Amino acid sequence: MSKLIKNTLLTAVIATLSGCSGSVSNKEKNCDYNYLLHPAISISKIIGGCGPTDK
Repeated sequence: MSKLIKNTLLTAVIATLSGCSGSVSNKEKNCDYNYLLHPAISISKIIGGCGPTDK
């Protein structure tokens, strides 16, 4: 029973995280970064690795 609960929980976490991930490109489309839950909390966005990404 414990194994079933662990597998169900793991599947739910993976499904949630994969549904909230994505990618954002900068204006010139020569750099992009991936995010896991929200673009604002991506490490690349925080350090400004791609410059402004406004559309």
